[in-house]
Amino acid sequence: MAHRLTPLELMTKLISFPTVSRDTNLPLVDWVEEYLESHGIAAHRYCHPEQPKAALFAHVGPDIEGAIVLSGHTDVVPVDGQHWDTDPFVVTEKIGKYFGRGTCDMKGFDALALWALVEARYVGVSKPVQLAFSFDEEIGCLGAPPMIAAMSGVVPRGGPVIVGEPSMMQTVTSHKGGQGFDTHVVGFEVHSSLMHTGVSAILEGAKIIDFANQQNAISFSSEPTTLGSMFDPPVTTWHVGQVSGGTAHNITAKDCQFSMDFRAVPGDDIVALKKSYINHVRMIETAMQKVHADTRVEVNTRFEVPPLQPEDNGMAESLVRQITGDNARHVVSYGTEAGQFQAAGYSAVVCGPGDIAQAHQPNEFITVAQFQAGHAFMQDLISRLV
Repeated sequence: MAHRLTPLELMTKLISFPTVSRDTNLPLVDWVEEYLESHGIAAHRYCHPEQPKAALFAHVGPDIEGAIVLSGHTDVVPVDGQHWDTDPFVVTEKIGKYFGRGTCDMKGFDALALWALVEARYVGVSKPVQLAFSFDEEIGCLGAPPMIAAMSGVVPRGGPVIVGEPSMMQTVTSHKGGQGFDTHVVGFEVHSSLMHTGVSAILEGAKIIDFANQQNAISFSSEPTTLGSMFDPPVTTWHVGQVSGGTAHNITAKDCQFSMDFRAVPGDDIVALKKSYINHVRMIETAMQKVHADTRVEVNTRFEVPPLQPEDNGMAESLVRQITGDNARHVVSYGTEAGQFQAAGYSAVVCGPGDIAQAHQPNEFITVAQFQAGHAFMQDLISRLV
């Protein structure tokens, strides 16, 4: 019989793989696949068509539909420029905390899910459970949709999905959705003393960026919806985090590039929000082209994350509430893959150990108590499947 690792041993191993989103996650996937196979569990992959990355999923229990799906992502954010007191890719325990990149977001949960799947294999569950590990969550939840599609026909369709993002083991039934648009403004260069004959991509880009200010002003002056009032902030918001462009101080800029993002409260029309941005862009572009026909604005969708909507009598919510005893209503403003599972027809909920405030931070940690609470959750879950 192959050696069964403890949750802490599993987390330590997973964190030893520096699976920053810009890099490959294949060494981690290889190891998880080999570990599962050593315990008689067949794993399946969805491979990225262009990059050395893969999602991994597996099924344990009767070959029937309705499995509980434990969903996590394998990628982490970079540690570049952060000051760490310990090696970020080595789990270090001190003062009641486990430090390391991904302990909180979200290899702590991944380790617990992996432990639960192997445990289910040995106790002989009568109800199935599945594991679903994605990639590229940290750069826009890009890896989950093709993974979900790839699971169809390979493993029986699952039922309730538990997405283990850090929620302090609270039952999160709704989160915001969002979209991001890579925007490239192409102007026409002239000497700045003759700027009226050229088109400054930066000045025109500023007009497009100001769309975020305009929409935020409208949002924050409006009465939040009943569901929206549970969020912080309680409205849909627009944001630009980076801008680049220009050649010299005395040349009208040929290029200006930025990403416009929005985070929408559930219930807001995401299609309409995107259309409002595109319409604003085209209005600016039309004015630019009246000055010089060769100017333009290119907009490409970088990511699309649907919101997680509250479900009436949702299977996932009911299951998690039964285990945790948490009957309060919780929402989060960040997006997760739960919305993508829900959009694919699954019942989904967010529940995982750790505090989102620690995610992406230098000296990221999960408390020992939270990790143990996650372990107790998995033990209870498995007992319900026997």
